[in-house]
Amino acid sequence: MRVWLTSFILLFGVAELFQWLREITLPTPIFILGGALLAIASNYDKLSDLPCHLDYQEPDSPPEIPAGQTPKVTLSVTPKVHSERPISFEIRKPFKPGN
Repeated sequence: MRVWLTSFILLFGVAELFQWLREITLPTPIFILGGALLAIASNYDKLSDLPCHLDYQEPDSPPEIPAGQTPKVTLSVTPKVHSERPISFEIRKPFKPGN
């Protein structure tokens, strides 16, 4: 009997809460702000380069070059290798339009 009474009270409370929530209307800026906060929260782990992130680390400074010396810059160019196979494929459709 307790289970039935508890279930009835919970369902009644949920139904009343749902009707009460349907009457609430929020202005558009609150929806925009909420969406922006959700986007930031869901991508928080990808923002580790920002100073406000908890895992932020200062970038390493470039090595010091003594005055009067110029750094050596070497460029390496690798030749393009052409394969014998053409880069193409066939798209197969499992059905025909109209089926």
